[in-house]
Amino acid sequence: MVFVEFLQRQYCEIITKYVYELLEKDCNLKKISIPVDAIESEPKSFIFMSEDALTNPQKLMVLIHGSGVVRAGQWARRLIINEDLDSGTQIPFIKRAMDEGYGVIVLNPNENYIEVEKPKIQVQSSSDSSDEPAEKRERKDKVSKETKKRRDFYEKYRNPQREKEMMQLYIRENGSPEEHAVYVWDHFIAQSAAENVFFVAHSYGGLAFVELMIQREADVKSKVTAVALTDSVHNVWHQEAGKTIREWMRENCCNWVSSSEPLDTSVESMLPDCPRVSAVYGNHEAESPANDEGCSTIPEA
Repeated sequence: MVFVEFLQRQYCEIITKYVYELLEKDCNLKKISIPVDAIESEPKSFIFMSEDALTNPQKLMVLIHGSGVVRAGQWARRLIINEDLDSGTQIPFIKRAMDEGYGVIVLNPNENYIEVEKPKIQVQSSSDSSDEPAEKRERKDKVSKETKKRRDFYEKYRNPQREKEMMQLYIRENGSPEEHAVYVWDHFIAQSAAENVFFVAHSYGGLAFVELMIQREADVKSKVTAVALTDSVHNVWHQEAGKTIREWMRENCCNWVSSSEPLDTSVESMLPDCPRVSAVYGNHEAESPANDEGCSTIPEA
C-alpha cells in the first residue's frame, strides 16, 4: 500500500511538471520567480503570466485554483488523471482568454514552502582508548556498519517516500494561499496597466480572493471589474468581511455551485454576499471553471 502511494505521488509530480511545460510552451506564459527580491539562498516560488500581463491597457484575467495538491495551471488533478487535460487544467481557459485579448496571470497559491533534508545530528563516537584488541574493535565496527546498512535498506523499502527526514522552509510572504494572493496583487496585479481586472477563483481560491479584498479593499474596488467563483468555500462571516465588501460582492461577484438544477438557476444561500447559481455538476471536483459553461463565458471589458 505504501509503495502504491509512493508511485501515485511520483505520477502526480510528473503531471505537475508537464502542466508547467504546457503553460510555457503551449500557452507562451513566462515563469516569474517570487519573492521578486529573493536572494539566491532563500526558498522561492513562482507564478506564470503572459507577455502583456502588466502592459495590456484594457483587460487582465487572474486565475486562482483551490487548495490541496493542485499547482499553477491545474483546477483538479483527479479530472486530469481520470478524464483529460481540458477538464482538469486551466489551459483551455488561458488560451481562450488570450485569444480574446486578455493579459493573463496564473497564481500558484499552494506552493508555500520547499522541503529540505534535516541536518543530521552528529553522534560522538566512543573513545578508542578501550583495552580491546584492534582486531576485535574492527570486527565490531564492521558488524555495526552492516547492521545499519540492512536497517536503512529495510526502512527505504518499507517507506520509500521517506528515504530522508525532511523539514519545511516557508517562502517569504507566500507561506499560505492568502499571503500569496496579497503578494501577487501588490507586486504584479496592482502594478498592471489594465483598466479592467477579472478574477476566476475555484474553491479555496475564492476564500483567498475575499481575504485579498479585506486587506486591499479600496485598491480591489478600483481595479477589479468582475469575479467568477466556482464552488467557493469563502465565508464572509468567518472572514469578517465588512458591509461595504459584502455589498460590492453582491454587485460584482457570482458563485457557480454544484447543483442538479439547470445551468444558471439561482441557488439559495445563507450568506449575504454574492449570488449563487447552478453549475449543473453534482460534485465539487467536476465543478471547475473548465467544466462550467456559465463561468467559462469570458466577459467583454
